[in-house]
Amino acid sequence: MAFTRETTGVEVVNELADRAAGKTIVITGASDKGLGGETAIALAHAKPTHLILLARQQSRVEPVISQIKALNPDVKVTFVPVSLDDLDSVRKAADTIDNAVDKLDILINNAGVMAIKEYTTNKAGIELQFATNHLGHFLFTKLLMPKILAAGPGARIVNLTSLGHKIGPVRLDDYNFSNGAEYDPWSAYGQSKTANILFTVALAKKLHDKNIFSFAVHPGNIFSTSLASHLADFGAEIDEIKAAALRNTGRPFPIDAEAPKPIEQGITTTLVAALDPTIESQSGSYLADAQIAPAYEYATSEENADRLWKLSEKLVGEKFDI
Repeated sequence: MAFTRETTGVEVVNELADRAAGKTIVITGASDKGLGGETAIALAHAKPTHLILLARQQSRVEPVISQIKALNPDVKVTFVPVSLDDLDSVRKAADTIDNAVDKLDILINNAGVMAIKEYTTNKAGIELQFATNHLGHFLFTKLLMPKILAAGPGARIVNLTSLGHKIGPVRLDDYNFSNGAEYDPWSAYGQSKTANILFTVALAKKLHDKNIFSFAVHPGNIFSTSLASHLADFGAEIDEIKAAALRNTGRPFPIDAEAPKPIEQGITTTLVAALDPTIESQSGSYLADAQIAPAYEYATSEENADRLWKLSEKLVGEKFDI
């Protein structure tokens, strides 16, 4: 079947069930009623061997585990706690997974935060959205790479990004917004979402000869998740988003063309990126509405991807050689 905006995630899994069968899959941000949790539940309609679900709190994931067990009691499900902004927590989570599996077939870096109103840093002094949405996943992927390589050709890394990358580029020389003096919550969100795409571009290039694939996914506008729960009125934020995008890129932000989706369709593009064999030759691409789509040039530049990789290595204090 041809996957479209209207396709549900469960329909993708049912169509490509053989691609999920026997797989070990890790999903960050797998909380109940969020994209990660719904992605995990959809995958349980096939026969994955092991679903490893990460979030800050186990209580947020227990309803997901219960639904998976009801759908398919043969699937092994493991919860691993992580706070992605805390690099020590990321190392501990990766170590737990490393000791539990021989290989990792699919890594879905789904977790994220959005538009933190006040300038906030993690304990290492790095702006919180950049630390959580990008750096935590950068280090997590690095630490799990031996198990991804052990899975061999066909393994995949899926990075959740968004239309938010069109708000602005990564400020490679000032990722901390002049220590908050120039902070804008939406510009910081845009920076982190652009970083997700650049990370994907770099991974695809570095893993090309190993036939391991990476994709960046825009799930769509899904307002029923907890991502925007701290925003009292998202509609009132749109003018700020548009202003930030125009300021940072000189281009109008195309949010008016983005009709909201139910969460059943919001997980579809992630699952296409994780399972669809027809897109392998386009590793490194950005997907939206279940299809390969264009992203802004600053988010697909190999030069920017290389610079971000080096900056990320510096900030996490570890080389990431593949």
